[in-house]
Amino acid sequence: MKPNVLFIVDSFEQGGSERQAMQLLRQLHHSGHCRVYLGCLQDRGSLRAEADQLGIGEIHEYALNSFYDLNFVRQLRSLVHFIREKEIDVVHTHCFYTNIFGMTGAFLAGVRARVTSKGETDGFRTPVQKRAERVAFRLSHRVIANCLVVQNQLIREGVSPSKIIQHYNGLDLERLKVRAGLRREEALAAFGLPSERRYLSIVANLRNPVKDHPMFLRAAARVRASVPEAGFVIAGEGELMESLRELAVQLGIQDDVFFIGRCDNVADLLFASDVGVLSSRAEGFANAILEYMAAGLPVVATDVGGAREAIAESETGFVVASGDDKKMAERIIELLNEPKRARAMGERGKLIAAEKFSCDRHLQNTLELYDELLSSPKHAPSGIGHEWRLNE
Repeated sequence: MKPNVLFIVDSFEQGGSERQAMQLLRQLHHSGHCRVYLGCLQDRGSLRAEADQLGIGEIHEYALNSFYDLNFVRQLRSLVHFIREKEIDVVHTHCFYTNIFGMTGAFLAGVRARVTSKGETDGFRTPVQKRAERVAFRLSHRVIANCLVVQNQLIREGVSPSKIIQHYNGLDLERLKVRAGLRREEALAAFGLPSERRYLSIVANLRNPVKDHPMFLRAAARVRASVPEAGFVIAGEGELMESLRELAVQLGIQDDVFFIGRCDNVADLLFASDVGVLSSRAEGFANAILEYMAAGLPVVATDVGGAREAIAESETGFVVASGDDKKMAERIIELLNEPKRARAMGERGKLIAAEKFSCDRHLQNTLELYDELLSSPKHAPSGIGHEWRLNE
């Protein structure tokens, strides 16, 4: 018997948690082990087309303005009605807002397997928001932490260790493959980038200051002084772009920094790059780092979240203190000055990404979790627990 699984995502924007959720949903659907449904809080974003292509039926939007108004109650009633109508067995939420909304509805509807996700560390949420999310965790049966750092933080914040399970993000390796015969010059031309440069690329949204693009630009100015042919690619969109352009002018590197906006073809960009960089002040387990590794790039990233769980220091890249643009620049210059070593580090990272962070492993972990919850006498109605064996 296939369980009915409802995913709830915040939106269909190209954020890390949204991409992870859509990737896992697609895998669950194609695996044939589950019947999947999808709901969202904001029906917008480029990933909506991907969701439509799955052919899983209507995608319900539960538009929220607040957790404290009548609209929240109305949307909650709508969710509970849908869960009961479709006989949902698993509700799986993927971020702060969906954790609170989804777990409240799932609890009220008596869903037998309630799964939340936590993919961020300190630096994102206010104390009030943290308290609200802890309520959601209490209503859930499991909290998925996407790295050990997040797991340890949850324990410090009072979440029961027995409720937490740690799953690394899954990476779709096919997404990072480039077509056979692609030349670097072709890839660069598609992004309007001159071919004579050596590129340091950062893939991160320009909406949240926590990504700390100013640190990247300060490091870029230092690198440019030592490696004149260096170029700096910022891939991402958001309201911070104009202020970052102004900072590039102030630093005198406006001709060396290339803002390419949203990047729908990350594989080709990374194929044409020399180093992958991430300058965040806070992270959970950054998808960008995994993408850099899968593309065969050495990585220079700040020591936040699960960076050290992904990057093998001096073997696949370097980890530097958040805000230390001087050390970041030194590490980047080191890689640019030793291209043979840099390539070897990138190849080592590529192997690790394939072995440790594949989306197939993520799928297996998820199926095993659902199976555990649905087979448990505490969660399954008496007499049917033995029917739930998703991996058979």
